Amino acid sequence: MPRSAANAATLTVAGKEDVAEGVVSLTLAHPDRARLPDWTPGSHIDLILPDGTTRQYSLCGDRWDPHTYRIAVLREPAGRGGSAYVHDELRPGDRVGVGGPRNHFPLVPSHTYLFIAGGIGITPLLPMVHQAELLGTDWQLLYGGRTRSSMAFREELTGGHGDRVHLVPQDEQGLLDLTAWLGEPRPDTKVYCCGPAPLLTAVEAACAHWPPYALRTERFTAAPRTAPVRNTPFEVELRRTGRTVTVTPEVSVLEAARRAGADLLSSCEQGTCGTCLTPVLAGRPDHRDSILTDHERAADDCMFPCVSRSRDDRLVLDL
Repeated sequence: MPRSAANAATLTVAGKEDVAEGVVSLTLAHPDRARLPDWTPGSHIDLILPDGTTRQYSLCGDRWDPHTYRIAVLREPAGRGGSAYVHDELRPGDRVGVGGPRNHFPLVPSHTYLFIAGGIGITPLLPMVHQAELLGTDWQLLYGGRTRSSMAFREELTGGHGDRVHLVPQDEQGLLDLTAWLGEPRPDTKVYCCGPAPLLTAVEAACAHWPPYALRTERFTAAPRTAPVRNTPFEVELRRTGRTVTVTPEVSVLEAARRAGADLLSSCEQGTCGTCLTPVLAGRPDHRDSILTDHERAADDCMFPCVSRSRDDRLVLDL
């Protein structure tokens, strides 16, 4: 069993639906129709498939529905097999494991929101749109996709929100015009973006002159990582277990901690899912994840040991 499955709930696939070309949505429910844990816009779950594969998917349904979760899965021919299993093998009535939900992409209060989605990146933004609408907050959605037929939930978005939603199919209109949308900084606006890596890179560049913390992004794949700060061994004290381990360059902190007996859950092991978030009690981590903001990294009070390392000779972790 994957370590992420240790605290997972068993849910039933209550529904499966094609929502775009190459995209299916799954509705998940407790077998006894019990209430599911609450969640907030930006949350994701670990989906643990019957074959043992674990993948992370954003919740994109109605957060006020206490009995079901909805996720959407893009078929990825070059992926590691999880999406193919969902598309080809998973059926209504099947049981799956679900870990979470967790939220590393929260919707913070703002006078105005600009949501930018690329392809399946619409999934974490969809509940944010609904939340902003519920609160009466001003918002706009810029949604790009390869073709109109490949853009999931387009009818759900355009049917209820009119000219706030701007669909930009690439084969009809080209790439998103980020200069037009982000050229002039707006101090009262928060920008939320999710999509493929080139889109995130372009949006980050376009927002470089915006106020600090105006942009929040979520990545489905890890951002490119530079070389670690140090390439020599360091010690990690596991405060709760009372053990100290030496972490060599070829071993992750996660792996070293597990060898020393720490019961630490993980899933992606790429610094994108957030499962292994660990408090730091002393020392300075070398943050190498794709989740924490610059402000959160500067605090040095937590780290993702699957990819992050140490800047100092010694780290003390709450493990």
